Amino acid sequence: MAATIKDIAGRTGLGVATVSSYLNGGHVRPQNREKIEKAISELHYEVNETARQLKTNRTRMIGAIIPELNSTFCAAVLSRIEDILRQHGYAMLICDCRTDAVREEEAAEFLFRRRVDGIFNIPVDSSGEHLLPYIKAGKPVVLIDRQIDGLDCDSVCVDNYQAVRSAVRLLTQKGHKRIGLLACPQSNHAARQRLRGYRKSLEEAGIEASEELIYQGEDTIDSGTAGMDRLIDRNPDMTAVIAASYRMSFGAVIAANERNISIPEQLSMVGFDNPQFARAVHPRLTIINQPVNQIGDRAAGIMLRRLCGGEDSGKEHVWLPTEILEGKSVRTVAGASGE
Repeated sequence: MAATIKDIAGRTGLGVATVSSYLNGGHVRPQNREKIEKAISELHYEVNETARQLKTNRTRMIGAIIPELNSTFCAAVLSRIEDILRQHGYAMLICDCRTDAVREEEAAEFLFRRRVDGIFNIPVDSSGEHLLPYIKAGKPVVLIDRQIDGLDCDSVCVDNYQAVRSAVRLLTQKGHKRIGLLACPQSNHAARQRLRGYRKSLEEAGIEASEELIYQGEDTIDSGTAGMDRLIDRNPDMTAVIAASYRMSFGAVIAANERNISIPEQLSMVGFDNPQFARAVHPRLTIINQPVNQIGDRAAGIMLRRLCGGEDSGKEHVWLPTEILEGKSVRTVAGASGE
């Protein structure tokens, strides 16, 4: 006969409520957790997930829809979230929409049919319509990296506006005036903020933001390569470039290598994300670094609070700062102050 919760309680000497709390992901004292886990092993207890879902109306599954599974940013953030959720008895179901709004909508419908308890989304579609069924059903929605105007949900983002401003300031302080930008599609909030930060910082430095120095492409390595080629061809006097995503940074480095452009002697460069990649580039790439662990921690924390009954509190919009990790890819232009 299969073991029951009462059997575990009898074996451990704990109350049924304590055992039930452990099985449902609640807080249990470490010593009691050890007793319960030992009893579960000895009694070969198996949770009847179907019965528990019917009783609690919870699946203990959290959905996540991301633009690209092979994105280092997405992978790092989701790994952090998954570690935290697992500690609280939740599993994740991840869908890769390949940066396609139709696939994103299909993924949202699929996860809703699977009755996930909540959803994380790095959104592709800027309307947010694919998330409305969750919001209407009272399921928690946490946006990561990108906000959607008018959507009533929580979000965790970095301050992309200030992120690029810090890169522009670094370059202008070193005397650069002809600064190019490899920008991602303006359909998402993060990309728009990065472009706005670039333009505003140049304006404050008294430098005209020439459209010839801005390339708006896709968030891909190939687009970064093509964009870098175009900026160099159109702007022979360009002394520095900022790549506004990791993949565009990767592509920009490829283009520079293929054209035998010496960094930073001929062209200074600031990339985005992935400290490991920055270390692998020679010379070491200066990058704008996002706090992926903090993003994951804050997003997971919000989700768990909502799942524990925090739905009535005001929606939380978290903005985290980035940092510049300086490498050797930026030089000081002759005549700059401090040289």
